[in-house]
This record gives sequence, structure tokens and C-alpha cells, in this order.
Amino acid sequence: MSAHGDHDMGHTVAGWTGSLLAVTGTAVAGAAFAAGSAAWLLLGLAALPAAALASWLLHLAGWGKPTGPRPAGGRHWRHRDAAARHGHPYCLGCRLAGRRPRPQAAPEPRTATARRRIAGRAVRG
Repeated sequence: MSAHGDHDMGHTVAGWTGSLLAVTGTAVAGAAFAAGSAAWLLLGLAALPAAALASWLLHLAGWGKPTGPRPAGGRHWRHRDAAARHGHPYCLGCRLAGRRPRPQAAPEPRTATARRRIAGRAVRG
């Protein structure tokens, strides 16, 4: 058990990579600003959108996580999310990529009586 209790902190390869790139870009830009180097300042600032893009692409490749907490067995930071290729519900990154989860079909009724009853409701309603 961690100091934060038993809940999902969201540590993923996509999250760590994006954070590392953003911190590196910010540090380079800050040092370049202090040193007065415009070229390094622009390079550091260019790393920030690159960090966002890298995180998004890794999320789409399955190295991120869906919205909300994950089950206890899938919380390791190197756990790959197999559902990412179909899109996560309520995920802005998946929607921006054009991935929308398909609605799940209702299960078929098992008995003929139940099928007729459902078909009768569909005709009347």
C-alpha cells in the first residue's frame, strides 16, 4: 500500500513521457531566457507542444489510461490498455482522434416468448 491509499494515481508511460518532455522543455526555456539565447528559448518552448503530442500518441497506442480509476490489476505504470484502439468513453483524446466507442448491443432474449414480447413492444411503441 502506498502513502496515498489504494486508489489509481494515473501513472502511465504516456503520462511520464509527456511530463518528462514538458519539464525538460521548461527547464531549457528557463535557462535560455536567463542566458539570453533566443534559439534555445524557442527550442525549449517547442518541446511543450511536442510533449502534448507525444502523450496523446502514446495514449492512442495504448500506453495511457481511460478516464476514471483502473482496476487494481491494471495500475502498474507499464500496463498496456487494450481498449484504447477502440476509444475510451468520455475521453477527449480519443474523440479528437476520431475514435468513438461503439455502443454495445443488448443481449438477445433466450426464449421465444421473450422474443415475441419484445417484438410486440417494438411494434406498438
